[in-house]
Amino acid sequence: MKHIAETGRLILREFINEDAQDFFDLNSDPDVLKFTGDEAFAKIEDAVIFLKNYQERQYRSLGYGRWAVILKNTNQFIGWCGLKKNEEDLIDLGFRFYKDQWNKGYATEAAKATLTYGFHELQLHEIIGRATQENSASIRVLEKIGMKFWKHGNCKGILNSSYYKITKSGFNL
Repeated sequence: MKHIAETGRLILREFINEDAQDFFDLNSDPDVLKFTGDEAFAKIEDAVIFLKNYQERQYRSLGYGRWAVILKNTNQFIGWCGLKKNEEDLIDLGFRFYKDQWNKGYATEAAKATLTYGFHELQLHEIIGRATQENSASIRVLEKIGMKFWKHGNCKGILNSSYYKITKSGFNL
């Protein structure tokens, strides 16, 4: 398992097969999935298969992906955050956390660490973030990390999505 980044409270690392139960549980909460356009896994085995395929498709072929977010003090999986090349061939920042971890600043902290990694380690020049207009919490995170509104568009079938972006030259640690 590869560690990607550390913050004061968090560790970001590649997913491992043992994350399957947490991944399944996280994606089983309708409130967590409300604004994503994703569906819950039907069974735990689906999460296992997804993670195995993800490791090959993202980490090995692209060198980055979404990463598990772990609390340093308890080693608890609380969600994920990371980068992916999306269907529009743009590098997309995304995050998802257990509901009991919302409003604690973890998404902002993990997203900043992800931008730092993307711009400094991967030498990316631009990273985008997308959220449905109704998802004000995710939009606040994107704005807190310095992303600027870019356009409205269709994100995975969600017509009223807001697109944000930030460039390497516009990113301040």
